[in-house]
Amino acid sequence: MEINATNINTTMSAQEKFTVDNQVNAFNKKLDYELREGRIANHELGKDDFLKLLMAQMTNQDPTSPMENTEFIAQMAQFTSLEQMTNMSQNFEKMASMMNSSEAQSMLGRTVQIDLGAEQSTTGVVEAATRGFAPQVQVNGMFYDMNKIKAVYGY
Repeated sequence: MEINATNINTTMSAQEKFTVDNQVNAFNKKLDYELREGRIANHELGKDDFLKLLMAQMTNQDPTSPMENTEFIAQMAQFTSLEQMTNMSQNFEKMASMMNSSEAQSMLGRTVQIDLGAEQSTTGVVEAATRGFAPQVQVNGMFYDMNKIKAVYGY
């Protein structure tokens, strides 16, 4: 069978564009999630690095002029503060994720208007909702990010 290049359709329908857009958004959110979870190398100092520096400083200090107790206590206080801020940040991220999931679930059965871009929108009833870091709602058989919702209508 011979393939004729003029018979190949190179344009995408609106449905195909939305499908591709949803797949790209899901992939980008996965990368963002992995970055937040530390699965991708980052160039910031953390609490482990701080402890390594403190241990190196104590190991290599001049024995004739050791570190003052007040200096050591101040550095330990800084480490404790850093650790608590890290824990709070992680807990706030978890709380934000739970709130986003809860918001998505509260949309079930509600009529919403979804922004499709290019001054287009669609309206429909939320049929399903996903949970997690970046929840989505299903409207008219398609999944959309929560930030695509332009309006929510009453029951």
